[in-house]
Amino acid sequence: MTPTGKFQKLTIRKMVESDLSAVEALDRASFNDPWPDGSFAYELKPGQPNLCLVAVVGENEQLVGAIVVWLIVDEAHIGTIAVDPEYRHHGVGLMLLATALLQAAELGATASLLEVRAGNTAALKLYYGLGYEAVGLRAGYYKDNHKDALLLTNPRLDIEKLKKIAGQSQGRFEDNLV
Repeated sequence: MTPTGKFQKLTIRKMVESDLSAVEALDRASFNDPWPDGSFAYELKPGQPNLCLVAVVGENEQLVGAIVVWLIVDEAHIGTIAVDPEYRHHGVGLMLLATALLQAAELGATASLLEVRAGNTAALKLYYGLGYEAVGLRAGYYKDNHKDALLLTNPRLDIEKLKKIAGQSQGRFEDNLV
């Protein structure tokens, strides 16, 4: 799960306006039905109850991952998470998600919810490993192919586990977490 030789430095930080074109390109490369134009810009508007983070590598801060989490009362709803195909299976998604959930917990979230394509085994492995459980099925959820989504919930965020993951990222990736 650790990126061996893939990159020298991973930084997880707040998404900013100058990231938008790269985030939108990543979204289009990652999903058959990407978010509509302007959606990420909307999420960055002041006063939005959310967390928008990116993962970047190297001195030039190449964007390799992004996550948007909506904060709804005491719940962190994962709106989207994407990792550049060249950087998948190296822990980037895990670090993004763990960091976002820790920040959400600091803002009062005690649980988390998300929808995931039912056949996305890599994503399911990630989510189940962080304590998510399947609690429902949204039939025909995805507009592009009408495939089903599993509704997953993490009823009690494991703060110590999330801290351990984020701590590992600091030691191994020299992260500068937001």
